Amino acid sequence: MNPALTDLHATRDALRCGTLSAAGCLDTALARAQAPACQHAWVLPPDAAEARSQLQALERRHGQHLPNTPLAGLAVSVKDLFDVAGQVTTAGSRVLGPDGVNRPAATADAPAVARLRAAGAVIFGRTQMSEFAFSGVGVNPHHGTPRNPCDAGTHRIPGGSSSGGAVTVAAGAAWAALGSDTGGSIRIPAALCGIVGFKSSAQLVPAEGAFPLSTTLDTVAAMTLSVRDAMLLHEVLAARSVVRSPATLRDCRLAVPQHTVLDGLDATVARAFEHSLSRLSAAGAHIVDIPLPELGEAADMQSRCTFPAAEAFSQHRAWLEPHGSLYDPRVLARITRGGSMLAGDYIDLQRARADWMRRVNRAIASFDALLSPTVPMVAPPLADVAPGAERDEAFFAVNARLLRNTALGNLLDGCGLSLPCQRGDELPVGLMLWHGNGRDDGVLHAAQLAERALEAT
Repeated sequence: MNPALTDLHATRDALRCGTLSAAGCLDTALARAQAPACQHAWVLPPDAAEARSQLQALERRHGQHLPNTPLAGLAVSVKDLFDVAGQVTTAGSRVLGPDGVNRPAATADAPAVARLRAAGAVIFGRTQMSEFAFSGVGVNPHHGTPRNPCDAGTHRIPGGSSSGGAVTVAAGAAWAALGSDTGGSIRIPAALCGIVGFKSSAQLVPAEGAFPLSTTLDTVAAMTLSVRDAMLLHEVLAARSVVRSPATLRDCRLAVPQHTVLDGLDATVARAFEHSLSRLSAAGAHIVDIPLPELGEAADMQSRCTFPAAEAFSQHRAWLEPHGSLYDPRVLARITRGGSMLAGDYIDLQRARADWMRRVNRAIASFDALLSPTVPMVAPPLADVAPGAERDEAFFAVNARLLRNTALGNLLDGCGLSLPCQRGDELPVGLMLWHGNGRDDGVLHAAQLAERALEAT
């Protein structure tokens, strides 16, 4: 966790002790939301009067017990993918705005937003994103690309697609950020911005009221400052309790796949990952290298068809001709590719995926979690991948690298958490702990143990 910031748990404890007030915390969040670190982080910035009205309503409802609610009247930002009553969901696009489809304002909160409200959150602005969530880079040519707050000297990408949400948490403008993860859209920006991002098993959190990219792979989840906060946000969003384990790191068997996920690491990531393994091993974890060649099959499996392209084309095809000029050209290219995919290819991919999942799950069943770098690189400068046809090749190469490791977890229909693991003043690096479907509690527990071991360095 960024030592300059206080996580949600610690802030809630201070509210209970009376050393902080909810109104004071909201004022701090509002000031940080307007600071340069949050430039371009918002599609719709937080409205101070509306945020204070929300807090007052919470205080009337909960009275002196507000600090005891899970989210204690604290600010949670929301990706521009989710319906919030009275607001227009544009998914970071112009297509759904007044120049295009002219989507009406939502009449009700998405279930995920409603659960945050019920837990005591102040819903805090609409955050920037890659258009229609179709990129891991976080660039948006319509509203501007948020600056990664971890480098004051160079405008680096924040990662995507939940770019603005990651920036709001890393910059201290929100204690958590609601986002989505289809191929890494929570874990990638968390890794590049130096925060925690947890992707749950997809079926645990309802996706209704969130504009879809891939109905097969989309997952609703959150980014936070710590693993304990990630547990709390997951419990709120999934309406379930995480089963806590008494196990220590000495009881954990962690696997490091040797295929695919360690290829082409840049020097900072390789150094941070090796240091992390060393620290976890010294703390007692049993770390085992496993071959897992099945991971190398994922790219070939999707060479003729991908779920996001095929399913996004189905969603967008009525808009492509009348509103094609309003799309980000890079997103448009990926969506239109789905129009050339055959129904047979789509069915073949479903069958191949099911077989692949069975084989991978069998190979990793005996481990508490897998370990890998979240992404193989630190955040590159925005100038390398900024909008412009002359940089398209570089953009798509970076996008593919960023998605490579995280997308394996989505294809597996699994869960995973990205945890900061860089040393000193290095750019952020994510350590990913992941597993198959339904192994969420074990991954969260292992991640909390890993966080403690790494913070002890």
